[in-house]
Amino acid sequence: MPAPLAIFDLDGTLIDTAPDLIASLNHAIAPVGLAPYGVEDTKTLVGRGVRVMIERAFEHRDRSLDEDTFDACFERFSAHYRAGIPGESRPYPGIVAALDRLKSAGFDLAVCTNKRESFTMPLLDALDLTGYFTAIAGGDTFAFRKPDPRHVLETIARASGDVANAVMVGDSSNDIDAGKGAGAATIAVTFGYADRPVADMAADRMISHFDELTPDLAHAVIARQ
Repeated sequence: MPAPLAIFDLDGTLIDTAPDLIASLNHAIAPVGLAPYGVEDTKTLVGRGVRVMIERAFEHRDRSLDEDTFDACFERFSAHYRAGIPGESRPYPGIVAALDRLKSAGFDLAVCTNKRESFTMPLLDALDLTGYFTAIAGGDTFAFRKPDPRHVLETIARASGDVANAVMVGDSSNDIDAGKGAGAATIAVTFGYADRPVADMAADRMISHFDELTPDLAHAVIARQ
């Protein structure tokens, strides 16, 4: 059996990116006259990549969105976001210690995020997190993304892991649904950008701080699968 594998979502799980995502979104939509959003709107907008975030921004302002307008917004968002990395984004409290604990206990670690690789890799590099992970899969790494279970399964394959010995850690239904669909164990964090009540996601375990994420807990959750 390969080493146990802990897979993490990025936005709202590993890193609190809300201030920079919303700032870049507002920069992107301002030229077309959309009113700005606040960080409190993150749960409504974030979770399925930049395209969906822009689409939701227009939908919630009751504005139509054609492809040319989307392309222009996407380019403005991308340029603004990349130029500001890491900006105000920071790892969640306790995550670095949790990663250290897991690695010391023989776990491999991976990232499975709907964030594009061109945003993901510079952000992880800027926050000195890249070296923790055996595999990093972004929203454009494959032809599918969470909640498609194949995103989790292919991330596991890249990490040379086994789904029977893997746990998916995330904040949204995208993460938990994808993990469960893949046949992996799941842990939901309660402090991220959940698009519905975390308790309703039926994850194998919920945690409210990364101090709770110990090797014993991860092993116990995997063993219940």
